[in-house]
Amino acid sequence: MGEAQPDPRSMRVLHVITRMIVGGAQENTLLTVQGLDRRPEYEATLASGVDAGPEGSLLERARGTVDLAVIPELARSIKPTDDWRALAKLYRLIRARRYHVVHTHSSKAGVLGRIAAKLAGTPLVVHTLHSLVFHDYQPRIVNRTWWAIKKACAPLTDHYISVADAISEKAIEEGIAPRERFTTIYSGMELDWFLDHNGTGAEVRRELGIPEDAPVVGKVARLFPLKGHEQLLDAAPRIAAAHPRVRFLLVGDGTLQAHVRERARAAGVEENFVFAGLVPRERMPAMLSAMDVLVHASLREGIARALPQALAMGKPCVSVDLDGAPEVVVPNETGYLVPPRDPEALANAVTKLLSDPELRTRMGSAGRELVDPAFRAETMVDQIAALYQRLAREKATALDRFDFETAR
Repeated sequence: MGEAQPDPRSMRVLHVITRMIVGGAQENTLLTVQGLDRRPEYEATLASGVDAGPEGSLLERARGTVDLAVIPELARSIKPTDDWRALAKLYRLIRARRYHVVHTHSSKAGVLGRIAAKLAGTPLVVHTLHSLVFHDYQPRIVNRTWWAIKKACAPLTDHYISVADAISEKAIEEGIAPRERFTTIYSGMELDWFLDHNGTGAEVRRELGIPEDAPVVGKVARLFPLKGHEQLLDAAPRIAAAHPRVRFLLVGDGTLQAHVRERARAAGVEENFVFAGLVPRERMPAMLSAMDVLVHASLREGIARALPQALAMGKPCVSVDLDGAPEVVVPNETGYLVPPRDPEALANAVTKLLSDPELRTRMGSAGRELVDPAFRAETMVDQIAALYQRLAREKATALDRFDFETAR
């Protein structure tokens, strides 16, 4: 971490995240920092912890594209000694560079980053809710503990960004903060990669040994609890009974891979499952092009990036009716919504789409129109920059005083 002198002409922004694994929140954050830093009126920095895992890492990509401050002690697990060190390093970084805005992401970085920012006198503190860490599919004591932590951090937070209206509404309902402190900004991505991709998926099918005429149901997610693989496995035998040649293409890796394989074997559908493993982001359009339908069955998510990506490629989606999914999966227009943990409903929706190519084409076309430009990275950065400017106007006196103290 360097101690470069601040540029008084720019709005200095620090984004803080716990780890830069291959994931939606991390991709969102990196694209935001890159986009802000291209603007002459911003000077953006990314601070991240180091937390290696089977999901893959975005740290090297970040090193090559943004001003990066690595804080090794900022890990996902709770370790009091490391957590204190991470807090101290964040505080020193923020004090040295005199950021106008500290913008935090994820649970650990959200807590430590906001504390450090307030201790350092940062005028504007923003936190993004990529999902809600307290949810219905966890023990009540865990739920209420995370709720209490989120509630305790509210006085440290000037404004919240949610990646879906549903996330804002749930946080407001739970009393985290009043409505006027929430703004929904959809998680942006390099949408043209998907809109402009003209591959048929034939190459991916050959590479993965998928028969040319086999219907393909795709799922893009880390192989981790609550990501929905159990729900797909519950529905898979019913789908395979209606479409015996179906292939379930799983893109992603994680701690549950052996478990998923074993469950598929026990259910008699092992031959129907194809594991692509970790896939570089540049290959994701090719992977999606090999699918006929995308399934999203996660029990906790803001809006899974795979949903707008699939829709941008004209692929209809079947999703559980949770969180922000209904904001992109519009029933009978861009796909189907099903109740969580209802394998029969999930199987019926997927089977209906696999049986009707014209329906898939119609829904896919509607999906392309829905996601563009709402899910463009450029749209996200424009909206975040506009929010910073609005907040800066509202706190002009505090910012003027802060800049005066910085210049002394």
